[in-house]
Amino acid sequence: MQTGKLYIVATPIGNLQDMTLRGIDALKQADRVICEERKIGSTLLKQLAIEKKTLVELNEHNEETLAQELALALAKGEILALISDCGTPAFADPGALLVQYAMEYGVDVIPLPGASSLMALLSVIPVPLKEFYFAGFLPRKEEARRGKFNQLVRMRIPIVIMDTPYRLDRTLQDIQQFFGKGRMVTIGLDLTTVNEKIYHKPVGEIHKVLNGKKAEFILVIH
Repeated sequence: MQTGKLYIVATPIGNLQDMTLRGIDALKQADRVICEERKIGSTLLKQLAIEKKTLVELNEHNEETLAQELALALAKGEILALISDCGTPAFADPGALLVQYAMEYGVDVIPLPGASSLMALLSVIPVPLKEFYFAGFLPRKEEARRGKFNQLVRMRIPIVIMDTPYRLDRTLQDIQQFFGKGRMVTIGLDLTTVNEKIYHKPVGEIHKVLNGKKAEFILVIH
């Protein structure tokens, strides 16, 4: 029996026009589309004029149990496409366990690159960036968060941080506390949207400018 395929499909992070032609073809070809949230996945398919497609929710709440079931479907010949709410699936998003199981079953896992907030921000940093540390999403609880910052402050390479919009102000405050108000930061806000803003300034200045603003963000501590 021929195994199926698992497409890892990057989706727009704000601007629908960033959806790739390969990504659209994979979504059309798939027997089922795996998404984080059904509403967001359904909206994307409608915007791309892709109809009559079965959606399966795979997120942090059910990945442990559902990934094995989906991998078995792949092993039996099903074609699946994995998307996240935005950007590249399985990178700081659910899906890595499904990829692992699929590979163990000998299923072809095919990455379809596209929009990425990380690469978008790195491409506009006005200083050479030969290496960096991806810290990803920071812990929410205060003690764990302090421990993480105590670890990060000892590093001597640029650090990439992501977090949710409502923790933007808290993140900027934490960076000032541990790295100092004068530490240079590059931050991208609501990238690819009409509200996109990019700042390359000392973190204290950025904090004053934003003044408690909430936005999707990714930043580099230099």
